[in-house]
Amino acid sequence: MRVTHLHLVDFRSYEDQEIEFGPRVTTLVGRNGQGKTNVVEAVRYLSALSSHRVASDAPLIRQGAERAIARARVEKSGRSLTLEISLNPGKANTARIGRGAAKPRDLLGALRTVVFAPEDLALVKGDPAGRRSFLDELCVALQPALAGDLSDYDRVLRQRSSMLKTAKNARGDLTMLDIWDEKLADLGGRIVAARLRAVAALAPHVTDAYAAVAPDQGECRIGYATSLSEQDGWQADAPAAEISSHLLGRLQEVRPKEIERGVTLAGPHRDDLEIWLGEMPAKGYASHGESWSCALALRLGTYALLTEEGGPDGDADGEPVLILDDVFAELDSRRRAALVERLADASQVLITAAVAEDVPDALRGEVLRVSDGRVVADAESSAPEDVDA
Repeated sequence: MRVTHLHLVDFRSYEDQEIEFGPRVTTLVGRNGQGKTNVVEAVRYLSALSSHRVASDAPLIRQGAERAIARARVEKSGRSLTLEISLNPGKANTARIGRGAAKPRDLLGALRTVVFAPEDLALVKGDPAGRRSFLDELCVALQPALAGDLSDYDRVLRQRSSMLKTAKNARGDLTMLDIWDEKLADLGGRIVAARLRAVAALAPHVTDAYAAVAPDQGECRIGYATSLSEQDGWQADAPAAEISSHLLGRLQEVRPKEIERGVTLAGPHRDDLEIWLGEMPAKGYASHGESWSCALALRLGTYALLTEEGGPDGDADGEPVLILDDVFAELDSRRRAALVERLADASQVLITAAVAEDVPDALRGEVLRVSDGRVVADAESSAPEDVDA
């Protein structure tokens, strides 16, 4: 699987830009703020319907433009497929697959990406919300239909939390709250079951990747912590219906506290991905270098898992496009070398860097220069650019 062509219209800094990607590795080089990350951000958006940099679509639309369009041609299993997303402020986004109109959610699974960026340090050092998002993105890559459950769960959670805030004045009539409990538990059980399976499948790949990028620095392990009872000990093969039943009981158990606080205290929105170095949690105990290694291991492990699993429809050509967004300046020579070795057989890698020298020679591939909202092949570019301090 690889992206061969990208066309951006009013996306971020690009008014109208077409980019051809050659086989294997492409490195986009340019000063900070010139638009190199905008290119890979568009590829990522076509894959996951979200940016790895911002939470909303508004910043993705060029100032003064009515909408933004990202269109990519993808080669997969010997055939070419065109994917398009149109971001429409104040309206629903629209999409196309080939020549036909589609729902944006239909794009999920058609192109798979794994992005490693400086923001990934927050996967280790940050709050649980970032780790939950990481897990949910992986689950959707493995099972695109889960995106519907995640969207429905967020909607039900907002409705239920709103009702909790007014429950004190319900004069004992909590019938509607019971209904929302059942809906939340049903969706939550399916989400937790999918996360448990994903974590179990990902765990050995993360341990293996960490050993490669940080040899002789202990073992990295991951696990899943639920907001259900600790003694439940949920396994990867736990039926979703059984988890839903336990979650429903947990909601009933904590309801008095929920009404008092006006928030939902149990469900997948309260869970976390645990990351351990040896016997200690990585958050709070890992050094800066160890945290980087853990973050890199999570992404390389994800890449290995998705490659191993194939496409969501049983397609053997499911290897994702790997995006390395401005990360080489953060990695020491040993981690760079380990990364190069792990990616020796990757089908497509897209790299961004302020200077080409930051990228190991063995992984630089074709170089594209990015400046003032334009992308040109290295041979056409001018003399080496000054790089921001």
